[in-house]
Amino acid sequence: QVQLVESGGGLVQPGGSLRLSCAASRSIFSIYAMAWYRQAPGKERELVAVVTKGGITNSVDSVKGRFTISRDNAKNTVYLQMNSLKPEDTAVYYCNAGTSIGNGYIPYNYWGQGTQVTVSS
Repeated sequence: QVQLVESGGGLVQPGGSLRLSCAASRSIFSIYAMAWYRQAPGKERELVAVVTKGGITNSVDSVKGRFTISRDNAKNTVYLQMNSLKPEDTAVYYCNAGTSIGNGYIPYNYWGQGTQVTVSS
């Protein structure tokens, strides 16, 4: 059974930090690239950051220099370290397993339940 379980969300003030975690089934973690997406109210779900099986990372321009994605293969866990958070980062954050091709990422239908991140004073 494929499972992705996110944790680490919460309420934080602007400029603060959070670290999200996603624990994955061993059956998928060793095979796929992993990614974080987010969905704000009334908006489409958007890709935030990707880490390949080999640890190569990429992220969207709006979070570059603030968010860092990483994976711990021994723990079957992917992380999203979020610093200098802004109100516009408020969203439900989802973990995904997929494949990376060049600079692109194709999500497979493996999603976690999501974790809420709220940035507000």
